[in-house]
Amino acid sequence: MIKNKQILVTGGAGFIGGHLVDALIGSNRISVLDNFSSGNRDVIEHHLSDPAFTLVEADLLDPAAVNGVVEGKDLVFHLAANPDVKLGTEDTRVHLEQNVLATYNLLESMRKHDIKEIAFTSTSTVYGEAEVVPTPEDYGPLRPISLYGASKLACEALISSYCHTFDMRSWIFRFANIVGERGTHGVLVDFIDKLNKNPGELEILGSGKQKKSYLEVRDCVEAMICCVEKGHDRVNIFNIGSADAIDVVEIADIVSDKMKLQNVAYRYTGGIDGRGWKGDVKMMHLSINAAESLGWRPRHSSKESIEAAVEALLEAVPSR
Repeated sequence: MIKNKQILVTGGAGFIGGHLVDALIGSNRISVLDNFSSGNRDVIEHHLSDPAFTLVEADLLDPAAVNGVVEGKDLVFHLAANPDVKLGTEDTRVHLEQNVLATYNLLESMRKHDIKEIAFTSTSTVYGEAEVVPTPEDYGPLRPISLYGASKLACEALISSYCHTFDMRSWIFRFANIVGERGTHGVLVDFIDKLNKNPGELEILGSGKQKKSYLEVRDCVEAMICCVEKGHDRVNIFNIGSADAIDVVEIADIVSDKMKLQNVAYRYTGGIDGRGWKGDVKMMHLSINAAESLGWRPRHSSKESIEAAVEALLEAVPSR
């Protein structure tokens, strides 16, 4: 377990960030930097009175604010980013600014203050449409097909170069789809919202045959902590996901069943290639052998992760 460290979590009021803070705060002093563009104050509300917790409401695009919170830290978990993959088709600057430039500002501040360790949440979309499935970390060349994936790959490159140039160490996590309690976006939230509005019909983006891995958020946090504890290379890269994959129609069936809806008509938007949107990777299944070699195992399959996540989301926002 990571203990007795001064830790900065960027994006710590977000979905994954909030769960990470919950897991770390009992044994460490935690500072959260979040601009609340997508984070939620309720996620960290229960920590505000804890003397081991500090909240800084600021933006990584503000170098002065970043310098103020980075100083004196032992370890940075960098989760802050714009997570909306589809948004890149509408706004081509958003992922450049909120992912790449934000990461650059953070790394520069770490360099100036001699902070040596960073754990970064990347994404499976850096692989693009991989021809090897399950896809291992050493797969290449990496050809992302979304601006989001490109921005995360650029962040990985920046982190790797800073580590080698300025004697830093990093852990880079390429996530599958992470789901669970307090989730704010993605297919589950989309399906629940749509079925609450119209219980008789569900619009499914793409063909419904897109098949991907899903992992419950607490499994994800356990993997991150395990890899930081046991990965000792200068640049450590780990896929984090489940051992299997599930398609979108199966997910729709699970959501409909958990909402106790019958005879829901599925309406598909997929064109010739069946994608949900420009940049949608239709098949994603990561090899998790590297993380498993350190002793981590996912507790849930993709289906079990979906089921647990839907139950948690419905408990928070019940269906009609």
